[in-house]
Amino acid sequence: MTFRIGIISDTHGLLRPEAERGLTGVDHIIHAGDIGRPEIVDALRQIAPVTAIRGNVDNGEWAREYPDTSLVRLAGKSIYVLHDLKTLQADARAGIDVIVSGHSHVPKIDTVDGVLYLNPGSAGRRRFQLPITIATLEIAPGGMRPEIHDLGGD
Repeated sequence: MTFRIGIISDTHGLLRPEAERGLTGVDHIIHAGDIGRPEIVDALRQIAPVTAIRGNVDNGEWAREYPDTSLVRLAGKSIYVLHDLKTLQADARAGIDVIVSGHSHVPKIDTVDGVLYLNPGSAGRRRFQLPITIATLEIAPGGMRPEIHDLGGD
């Protein structure tokens, strides 16, 4: 059986219909920070259970309920979520299968020393010439399959 995780970041208060459609059918959603406003997570929870962390633009009373980092275990994999990969402590990698980050707005999939690093890019307002993206991670008995999805849009 395959477990599908939808991964989104840097919405900055904008949840695009394309992102909602792209996340439809996932078993769990991870938001890697810079949520922008609490209604974003409320809308995501209508799709699937959500693990969300606070990013550098998430301040104010509503953002206090979100931690700076989160360690979640899904489908037998340990997934560490933080906003800015540059703040990762070396010991945080111990026993971790996947590290999800955001902040850079640059989508990236990389594997280093057996750890999958996944940045879904930005699903909010376009910045610079970067694409509007989300990611999915499928976890199956045969392994993990990460994928970046370009949403197009302005």
